[in-house]
Amino acid sequence: MKRALDIAIPVLLALALLALWEAMVRLREIPPYVLPAPSAIAAALCANGSSLAAAMASTLLITVKGFLGALFAAVLLAILFSQSRLAEKALYPYAVILQVTPVVAIAPLILIWVGFERIDIALALIAGIIAFFPILASAVQGLKSADFNLLDLARLYGATKLQTLWRIQLPAALPGLLTGMKTGAVIALIGEVTAEFAAGSGTASGLAWRIAEAGNRLEIATLFAAVALLCATGVLLFALLSLLEWALLRRWHESAIAHQL
Repeated sequence: MKRALDIAIPVLLALALLALWEAMVRLREIPPYVLPAPSAIAAALCANGSSLAAAMASTLLITVKGFLGALFAAVLLAILFSQSRLAEKALYPYAVILQVTPVVAIAPLILIWVGFERIDIALALIAGIIAFFPILASAVQGLKSADFNLLDLARLYGATKLQTLWRIQLPAALPGLLTGMKTGAVIALIGEVTAEFAAGSGTASGLAWRIAEAGNRLEIATLFAAVALLCATGVLLFALLSLLEWALLRRWHESAIAHQL
C-alpha cells in the first residue's frame, strides 16, 4: 500500500500540473510557437514517435556506455587510492581538475581528436568524463569509511589486503558508491547531450540533435516532446539504479531497511 502511494502521489501531481498547463494555454490563448499545450506536445510525440524513439534509444545507449566506462575506471582508481596514499595524493588533484573543466570547452576538442567518423565513441567518452568524478569521490569516501575495529580485527587474524578489501572495505563502500552511481548516470546524460550540441547538426542522431533541429524549424511542440523524452531518459536511469540500490542493500543496510518500515 505504501509503495503504491509513493508512486501515485507524483503521478497525480504531474497530471494536475499538466491539466493546469493545458487550461492556462487555452484560456490565455498563448501561441503554440511560444508555449504549446500538453495536448499539442502529445500529438507531436505521436506524429514523430518512431524518429524520437530512435533518437532516445541512441542517447540512452551512448550514455550507458559512457557511464559504464566511468564506473569501471572510477572503482579501479578508488581501490588504488584506498591502498596507496601516495597514489591518492598524486592523482586526486587531476581528477578534480577534470571535473571542474567545463564540458562545453573540452567537447569540441574531444570530437576533433577522436574524429567525427567515430562520433558515438567521442560522445560516450565525454559522458564518461563528466560522470567519472562523482563516482570516484563516493567510492573513495566509502572505502575510507570502513569500520576501523573490523580492519584492526582483520589485521589481527592475518587477513591479506585483498581479503580485507573484499570482505570489509567494498561492502562498506557500496552504499556510497551506489549514490555516486545515481548522480553519475544523470550527469552523464547531461554530458552526452552537451556533446551532441557541440557536435553540431547532422553529426549525431540523439535527442539533443532532434531538439536543435526542431528549434531551427520552429516546431516547438516537437521540441517539447524531445525534451520530455530526455527527461524520461534521466528518470529511467535514476529509477533503474535506485532499484539496483534497493536490491543490493535491502537485507542489511540501515537506509534500505528504514525505507521499508
